[in-house]
Amino acid sequence: MEPLSANDPRAIGEFALRARLGPGGMGRVYLGFSPGGRAVAIKVVHPELARDPEFLLRFGREVASARAVS
Repeated sequence: MEPLSANDPRAIGEFALRARLGPGGMGRVYLGFSPGGRAVAIKVVHPELARDPEFLLRFGREVASARAVS
């Protein structure tokens, strides 16, 4: 875990970001907190991947799997 840099966002949607968990092949992963205080991992994909239909299908499956976990 690393502190947020000056270039990192401080919030994404309703989630306040607190740290950078690390880089990944798809983008960056941040530690965030919901308005209710629940810790969450937030993945921000690289812009070029966000335009790739094949990637979007794969990422959609990853999101579905993550939603199945409490």
